[in-house]
Amino acid sequence: MRQILTIVLGLLLVQGTHAFDYQAFADEADVKYGVESNFLPDGKFSAYLKINNSSSQTIPAGESGWSFYMHFVRRITKINTDEFTLTRIKGDLHRLTPTAAFKGIKRGERKRISFTALGYISSYSYMMPNAFLVDPKGNSYVFASTAYEDPKTFTDELAKPEQYLRFNNPDADLYPVATPASRYSDNKNVDVIEQPWGIIPTPKEVHRSKGYAKINSEWSLYQSGGLRFSADYLKREFEALGITLNDIENVGADNGISLLIDDSITQAEKYELNIKSNRVVIKAGDKAGIFYAVQSLTKLLPLSESQQEVKLPAVRVFDEPRYTWRGMHYDIARNFHGKQAILTLIEQMGRYKLNKLHLHLTDDEGWRLAIPGLPELTDIGANRCFDPLEQTCLMTQLGSGPTSEQDKQYLTRQDYMDIVRFANNRNIEIVPEIDMPGHARAAIVAMQARYHNKLDVDQTAQAEQFLLSDPHDTSEYLTVQSYNDNSINVCMESTYHFINKIMYELQRMHRDVGAPLQTFHMGGDEVGRGSWVGSPRCQALFKDADSGVVGVDDLKPYFVKRVAQLASDRGLAIAGWEDGLMYDKNTPFLRESLPNLDVIAHTWDNIWELGVSDRTYMLANAGYKVVLSSATHLYFDHPYESNPDERGYNWATRYTDLEQVFAFRPDDLYANADKTFRGEEITNLEALTNKVHVALEKPENVLGMQGQLWSETLRTTEAVESMIFPRIISLAERAWHKAGWEDGNGKDKEYRQDWQVFLSALVTHELPKLDQHGVNFYIPPPGIRMNGKKLMFNSALPKVTFEASLDGGETWVAIDGNTAAYTPAALYRSRFGNQYSRSISMANAEI
Repeated sequence: MRQILTIVLGLLLVQGTHAFDYQAFADEADVKYGVESNFLPDGKFSAYLKINNSSSQTIPAGESGWSFYMHFVRRITKINTDEFTLTRIKGDLHRLTPTAAFKGIKRGERKRISFTALGYISSYSYMMPNAFLVDPKGNSYVFASTAYEDPKTFTDELAKPEQYLRFNNPDADLYPVATPASRYSDNKNVDVIEQPWGIIPTPKEVHRSKGYAKINSEWSLYQSGGLRFSADYLKREFEALGITLNDIENVGADNGISLLIDDSITQAEKYELNIKSNRVVIKAGDKAGIFYAVQSLTKLLPLSESQQEVKLPAVRVFDEPRYTWRGMHYDIARNFHGKQAILTLIEQMGRYKLNKLHLHLTDDEGWRLAIPGLPELTDIGANRCFDPLEQTCLMTQLGSGPTSEQDKQYLTRQDYMDIVRFANNRNIEIVPEIDMPGHARAAIVAMQARYHNKLDVDQTAQAEQFLLSDPHDTSEYLTVQSYNDNSINVCMESTYHFINKIMYELQRMHRDVGAPLQTFHMGGDEVGRGSWVGSPRCQALFKDADSGVVGVDDLKPYFVKRVAQLASDRGLAIAGWEDGLMYDKNTPFLRESLPNLDVIAHTWDNIWELGVSDRTYMLANAGYKVVLSSATHLYFDHPYESNPDERGYNWATRYTDLEQVFAFRPDDLYANADKTFRGEEITNLEALTNKVHVALEKPENVLGMQGQLWSETLRTTEAVESMIFPRIISLAERAWHKAGWEDGNGKDKEYRQDWQVFLSALVTHELPKLDQHGVNFYIPPPGIRMNGKKLMFNSALPKVTFEASLDGGETWVAIDGNTAAYTPAALYRSRFGNQYSRSISMANAEI
């Protein structure tokens, strides 16, 4: 009877004689989040939700059948009110339900709900958009005040140290928050070396001669065969400058550019570029080397358009890559940004001689690739909305709100093949990742829906064919992302039918475009502890004497071995994140148990004081191929500087700027141990961790390095690009070229000179090119110093200009030079071409 009365009351919420208007309330009320203090004991912080009822509606007191839903990425442990009960639904989604003690919210009234959560908040980007209300009938209404991309719109200011410093006291976070004044002090006075030309990444050898090649439309182009893409690419670059190169069939002609396959050059990707006054000759042993030589040549071209003639310096370049794996990882599962975003990334990767694109296609929050015969993977797994039964979509996550996204949120089979073809032309291998057995909730839910769909039409055998979960599994676990149902059941044969089906379809797509699949990435990371403990299927497997599985600890290696065998049977290498290939933090799986010719470990976990950074060398010594993916230097979803306005999480390091990536020393991983997570200087890593770190005994097993971009906080293409660029250029420099200073003890004179040359080439050639191509890239906000009533500006990036706005950012005017009169209400920003930094204010600064 009480339940019936509650429903009736919810349906008859009245305001006078008028029914409560949920839509009006959601449209007109103002909802904000805020942080009270990170300085709580036991690794917790306090925050709040604030509802300002600026609507025309009044919410009556008591239980009434409606609920408030919010996306909050930290795990809430306690709500400090008896007016609501709080329930964590899945992942970041939480529900607040009014109790009998709820006092209501009258028109013009404010309601503040404080709560306690694990961790801390150090930036606005932890706050997710699209809070929503659900009425008793299950209809949802997004609060308009939270439906913005910029989290500062719906977050109270993080103004006090306890609101943005990490940990539980003001002295624990040793990274100072970047301010206009600290930036001004920190910015290096790097003088730009005005170079008429420059090549990034730096070639191994460059020999400059006197004179130039003066190229105009009377010049011709020859290619020795099979190099049509590189030839056409080069022609387009010249055509953009108003110069037409005609094809010829004879090599060696004067006023000609020749692209030649030379069998005497046996090293893959190696090339020679020879520019003389009357001819240009490019030689390589393979198509990749030719393409990279073309890239080096195009970096000598001017930026301006409509040239009658182009002067190229007479040089000889002998070049080869440092590493065979020069990669970028891009997570399109958490948030999907479309096919074009991937193509743009590939185009720029080719320009910087990067050759592996690791596409993270699946995760708990989304499955982003159509698989023939399994439409539920994208019909449900690529769609997020408010559906508690998850019959039509995954439950909303990461601020996506209650309504299904309008645009297609996945790659069709044709999309994926187009991407593989586009990448293959630029000598980039697509490495698809299907993350499992953990991080697999999207697949699990989709296959549960398929199971029920097939049962509804009495197709029991087909229903069970690809099922990934055991309905009788009582296992209890909670992952770091707050999921308790995202582990594929590794004891079910249907799991391996599913994996084999995915491998088969991926191979078909790659073959259909003439770029055979080489590597299958299985993820393997962050499996929830406690997975499979309560599974009857696994208990049965333990009792099978022929299974080789005795208990739960055997299950992850059992899974990896079976997936590896499936891949091996298809001629594929297998890859995984480092923790997916280890029994525990110090014990890799036996390499001999995996049949693949190559098993690749992406080693990421190097928070130095945790003492597991030597897993990279441990795995390499054990026979695994290793790709350096160090979170402290190569995770591009981390912010560029220590400031709450900066986008990104900072679980591995407080920030990662352009120079930190440039300064990475991949040949000596431990040499990069500069600061702890708190910001303490590391002078003795072994003393800090109280262990002797493993030395690298098999350097031949280090394939290379790659940058990582995870997309939890990245909902737009613009945000994705600004996090990748220009850091990816520093990545390319280190992956291709080993600098002399890397064998030294620190940032000595040779390092400073190399950084100056790199930065000069970056601002003179590379950033203007990105700007021309319409690629967004990060510009650091200005450093500003007070000097009487004047402001003095500088930047960490040479060649930027500065602008001011007196109307809250509506209009901007250029600052003449590097000084301006102080105006308290003004906003300031840096500018480079068509790119802008975020704006900053000096209103609270003391003169």
